[in-house]
Amino acid sequence: MSTGLISLIVIAILCAYCIRWVSLRMRLPVPAYLTVILVFVLVVAALYGRTLN
Repeated sequence: MSTGLISLIVIAILCAYCIRWVSLRMRLPVPAYLTVILVFVLVVAALYGRTLN
């Protein structure tokens, strides 16, 4: 369980970095790190909850 949580946090941070980098390259408004991480974790949690049913 703790390994999965650690990997989720690491992937969320990498996802936030990639989204911010791409938005800078495309000259779009840059979202905050916390916003991207929260959305990513919520989506992963929702998909994980869906697989439990």
